[in-house]
Amino acid sequence: MYNQNRARKALTISFLISFLSLCAKLVAYYLTDSTTAMSDAAESVVHVFAVGFVLYGFFLSMKPADEDHLYGHEKIEFLSVGVEGAVIILAAFSILYLAIQNLIFGFELQNLGMGMYLVGLAATINLVLGLYLRKVGEEENNVIVKSNGKHVLTDVWTSAGVIITLLLIQWIGWIYLDTIVSISIALFIFYEGFKLIKYSVKGIMDTRDPEVHDALLAILEDELPGTISSWHHLRHRTSGQTTWVELHVEFKPDVSLKKAHHDATILERRLIDAIHSDAVVTLHLEPEEPHEDIHDVLKGANKNRDLDDFI
Repeated sequence: MYNQNRARKALTISFLISFLSLCAKLVAYYLTDSTTAMSDAAESVVHVFAVGFVLYGFFLSMKPADEDHLYGHEKIEFLSVGVEGAVIILAAFSILYLAIQNLIFGFELQNLGMGMYLVGLAATINLVLGLYLRKVGEEENNVIVKSNGKHVLTDVWTSAGVIITLLLIQWIGWIYLDTIVSISIALFIFYEGFKLIKYSVKGIMDTRDPEVHDALLAILEDELPGTISSWHHLRHRTSGQTTWVELHVEFKPDVSLKKAHHDATILERRLIDAIHSDAVVTLHLEPEEPHEDIHDVLKGANKNRDLDDFI
């Protein structure tokens, strides 16, 4: 079962540790004057902002439905993930800008040993944090926590790149390696941000969840309860921890409303149990007759689109 307190604790820890990690990286940049170190710090600045918004989104998603939001607030999770992806891309552009600026005007590096130590300390902390967030996100099936964990682990990779770059510069003395690696880090960060935005858009557009779809079909293609003869027009969408399912079911001839409701409720329970998240199932009950004939009254009901366009 979804544990709200555990997810909230994970995100709060993420916010606090991300701020401490940012402080260490800013000191490393101040000591070394390395663009690569600055790229790592810039990514962390954006990360702290993103985690703050994600934390706000999490608290908002937990609010129950109200008069203005009849379907609840869980869809804010997709917006939170999208904002995190957008600010990651913003960090990538800022890193590219600094790298190009250094190529044009030149730069010097210093205190590389201390800089590597501070970045390495931040990377180690973020590695533990990222693995913890990913574990909690997967166990609680929370997209906000999972995306945040992915972002933290991305930060670890950029920090590793910084350390390797500073080591190589210390050994071979070619400072322009700093610029080359910072550009590579920017491109990697851009790719990770794009993936988060893509996930966000798919959620906002109610893209079908294959795992949920297969779970529902497994129930519907099995033996149906009592007087139900068939089904059609299955639709479903998932927002946060809730899946909304709509379905038309046909019943055998001469079935009482009481019996039809009883069997429909049994099917509803089976569909809910088949899904790992919470579920709201809405069933449209129909007699076993030609579908087009019993729906004649609905023809032309919409102003611009046929009803079948939606189902």
